[in-house]
Amino acid sequence: MKIMIRGLSRLTTEEKILALLAPYGLVQYFHLVMDPNTKNSKGFGFAFMPNPAQAKAAIKSLNGIEVDGEKIRVKKAEDKPEEAKKVEPK
Repeated sequence: MKIMIRGLSRLTTEEKILALLAPYGLVQYFHLVMDPNTKNSKGFGFAFMPNPAQAKAAIKSLNGIEVDGEKIRVKKAEDKPEEAKKVEPK
C-alpha cells in the first residue's frame, strides 16, 4: 500500500521516516520529495509497505504525531487520476 506523509519539517530526513515506519513492518521504499532548485525537502514524501494491514497500522499510529516540531499527516496515497480523455472534434 502506498502511503503519503505530509507536513514534514524541512529538517526531517528519509532515514528518520524509515525509522518511524519500521516497527510496523516492511517498508519497501520511502521517497522524500525534494525541490530540484534548492535541494531542500518539500515537506512530503511517499512510502510503500507491501502488507496492507501493516500499512494501515502505521497510518493509524503515526497520523497526527509530532516529528521535528511539525505535526505530520499520514494517509493512504491516492492514485493519480488518468488524464482526461481528449474529445475528438466532429
